[in-house]
Amino acid sequence: MKVVREPYGYSYAEKTRLKETYGGPDGHVFVECMRIRPETGGSKTVILFSHPIGGGSFLPMVTALARAGRHVIYCNTRYRGNDTALILEKCVLDLGACVADLKTRFGYEKVVLGGWSGGGSLSLFYQDQAERPTITETPAGDPVDLVAAGLQPADAILLLAAHVSRSVTMTEWIDPSILDEDGPFERDRDLNIYAADCPNQAPYDAAFVARFREAQIARNRRITARAKDTLARLKASGDSDMERPFVVYGTMCDVRWTDPTQDPSDRKPYTCYLGEPRIANDGPVGLGRFTTLRSWLSQWSYDESRAHGEKNGAGVSCPTLTINNSADLACTPSHAARLFGGLASKDKTFIEIKDADHYYMERPDLLPAAVTAVTAWLDERGF
Repeated sequence: MKVVREPYGYSYAEKTRLKETYGGPDGHVFVECMRIRPETGGSKTVILFSHPIGGGSFLPMVTALARAGRHVIYCNTRYRGNDTALILEKCVLDLGACVADLKTRFGYEKVVLGGWSGGGSLSLFYQDQAERPTITETPAGDPVDLVAAGLQPADAILLLAAHVSRSVTMTEWIDPSILDEDGPFERDRDLNIYAADCPNQAPYDAAFVARFREAQIARNRRITARAKDTLARLKASGDSDMERPFVVYGTMCDVRWTDPTQDPSDRKPYTCYLGEPRIANDGPVGLGRFTTLRSWLSQWSYDESRAHGEKNGAGVSCPTLTINNSADLACTPSHAARLFGGLASKDKTFIEIKDADHYYMERPDLLPAAVTAVTAWLDERGF
């Protein structure tokens, strides 16, 4: 089936003194979207995909759903391609503005959120706040009123190859051998699993894994404490809008990459979705490599970030479908299971696509099975 791609955008007003994105007039936010639909045939239901940093309008699943007869919109938040200063609460506002716009622009009556990868926790965060809004400021204390935003709840959520949250993923991947952020290349040999002389080698025993995970949480909390302390000092100086960007080294270090017995699945061992984990750990595109004080608290902090799939799922009542790809190098099976277990939805379904990778790039032959699972689930519920 031939599909049509229609790029469009929308703008809405926002009062803020601190800009986190480059360009554009003060007081306005511009969000770009792509509508992907069959060349012929209307629909009252649309699948709305989004991700904190966007860029997924050409994902195999997105295109395949349109070819299967579904209307799809991919919404890029204001932080398209750059999460350096990203505030997740503002991603929710961008997504909410998109929901309102697509209903008036295209006349869709039903909206199904497509939560792919990092879009899964964003979808759950959005739906939680749309069903019972509570947030009026960011973790840094800056105003961001989700209560007054009038967020319209979605009618269903698809959690596709999704992880629990950016903050949990960061914590599970952060290198615990870094004990001093000002000396990131002086590392604790006992925890440096990429070092040839590390005394702890795979397969790891349970005691070492527990120690490793505790050290990861401890490092995340040290960075959080430092960010909060720096912000407090800036505000105490009388200039509450000042920011401080910083670098976080070592963010692709997980015992799952070096020990296939951890969170076992059909994934390829000794690799990650960014290639060789040891190189990606300090490479320029590592998770959260460049960030700011406010952004760290909103999206990467283990304790402060509000976007948490398991916790947000407890406030979600709409129907949900969770799909786990068993050979996924980014979102391992435990994440899908935790998301599914945390959902309060009475109508919730779990499906596994065996041997499928994260993007269906290595196994494109398995994409039709995933598309069939999604479309059948939607059909059963009248979407």
